[in-house]
Amino acid sequence: MKLFYSPGACSIGIHVILEEIGKPFETQLVSTRDGSNKKPEYLAINPKAKVPALLRDDGTVLTEFPVIAWWLAKANPMSNLIAVEFEAEARTLEWMDYLCGTVHPQGFTRQFRPANFAKDAEDEARVVAQGKALTEGYLQVVERGLAGDPWLLPSGYSVADCALFFITNWASGRSGMTLPPKLARHQAAMMARPAVQRALAREAKAA
Repeated sequence: MKLFYSPGACSIGIHVILEEIGKPFETQLVSTRDGSNKKPEYLAINPKAKVPALLRDDGTVLTEFPVIAWWLAKANPMSNLIAVEFEAEARTLEWMDYLCGTVHPQGFTRQFRPANFAKDAEDEARVVAQGKALTEGYLQVVERGLAGDPWLLPSGYSVADCALFFITNWASGRSGMTLPPKLARHQAAMMARPAVQRALAREAKAA
């Protein structure tokens, strides 16, 4: 398998999952900062011009964080990264959809790429402020719903926690926000995991 990623992007969550599974995999840096994700060679792999993308051993490519995470967990059941019980699996997918489909684009993309939403350069400050306000509200939703403390689900650690990890990293790091108590415990628990430490070290070395 090969993971196409960009340092500091949401792809760190998939990188962590691959480290948790423990099977051999490669990584290829596709910087979204310098526009490498929009170059023809990467568009041939993922026409959506996004990371992460996962090249599987059969030569096919999976895109979109929730789908890649779900596939990795289901294809590697021995890793216990998604609950076997049907309702718990549904809740795992529900959290990943919210984190990747709402919190990421509505809260953080406004902060990191305000030009995508602003009517002109002078409007960008308003867009950033709006993004931070939205993010604060989203984090409170997650804080109230975090049922496993420190993990998202009472069924235990899962791929949904790897999705939450990139959110808390962005909030506390790039956005300079103070995490609510449960989310702070979640981030600390994630940072203590060897798989997280390996993924961060590998990306720091390549950046």
